[in-house]
Amino acid sequence: MNDRTRILLAVGLTVLLFLGVQLGALALTEPFHESDRQAVEDPDNPTNSIVYFAIILVATGFMLAAFKFDLQWLIRLLIVGVSVMLAWYVFVELVPPVVTVGETNVLAGLAAIGVGAGLLFYPEWYVIDTAGVLMGAGAAALFGISFGLLPAILLLSVLAVYDAISVYGTEHMLDLAEGVMDLKIPVVLVVPTTLSYSYLAAGSTDDVLEDGGDESIETAGSAAGANGAAAPGDDSAAEDAGSGTEGGDRDTRTQDDDRVAGEDDAPADELERDALFIGLGDAVIPTIIVVSAAYFLDAGTIAVPVIALNYAALGAIVGTIAGLLVLMYMVLKGRPHAGLPLLNGGAIGGYLLGALASGVSIVTALGF
Repeated sequence: MNDRTRILLAVGLTVLLFLGVQLGALALTEPFHESDRQAVEDPDNPTNSIVYFAIILVATGFMLAAFKFDLQWLIRLLIVGVSVMLAWYVFVELVPPVVTVGETNVLAGLAAIGVGAGLLFYPEWYVIDTAGVLMGAGAAALFGISFGLLPAILLLSVLAVYDAISVYGTEHMLDLAEGVMDLKIPVVLVVPTTLSYSYLAAGSTDDVLEDGGDESIETAGSAAGANGAAAPGDDSAAEDAGSGTEGGDRDTRTQDDDRVAGEDDAPADELERDALFIGLGDAVIPTIIVVSAAYFLDAGTIAVPVIALNYAALGAIVGTIAGLLVLMYMVLKGRPHAGLPLLNGGAIGGYLLGALASGVSIVTALGF
């Protein structure tokens, strides 16, 4: 199998992981509603978006400070703890209460603890991906039913701008990048391009495509132990393929250096990677508008078993995947890019088109 075929298959698997988060979130929408999981009293209040954005800023600052004072273990425990909590929310809806202690679903609890144990003791790529899709679907469903149409659109728009600033402007997420990838926690989805790839045996990453904050998309080059030592990556940082970090200085290469003579589509190093790393937030954040559309917009309903779906939500799904494919194409040409402007932009655009196709006015679709 040549390098180009391996990368195409990896891109296809990336799309499937995104769809797993989106369809999983839609399947959890009604169960979460019935269990009263809505996180706010007034989901139509636009200030909810401001509060959530502030939380992201505080969390980013906390993580940067933790890395500065060598408290990586604390971040790892917190993320694993959140993973167990979200897994519990999901399993309690999916696992029949065959065995209970009081009102506690014992089997759901054991399954959630099993997720945490897997992340702590055997964080191989398929364990990370399974936990990531589970967490992503649960988180997106929770936020989706808690953010009305206008707050959801505002949140995605603000995060897209913040992502672009943090990548192309301040680049502060590059500091976060140097530590978070080595923690082997489900802040990323790991997509191997070779059957022999092991995330446990790998070091960090060669190059990363930036997204922002907790919402990032990355592509990583060959892992340490496979094709040499790799430079640190992040769930929200960008480095060109082959660039390294020493003393905080990053080596850079020109676009011409990255390209193979006569190759117009992608640099050789970009095709010879062992894994792609996609920030879990890149799948979760645009899925918020997918769930919000299915939950709050009563128009264009599509009868599909298990999941809640209408044309607006379907449009948001299609728009997100379209943005993902454009983003992956840009990254595989060897240039770092912010992820959320394309992903959130595609999700919002697809949502609006789907809502209009359902006969909903643009004013109603915007949540006014």
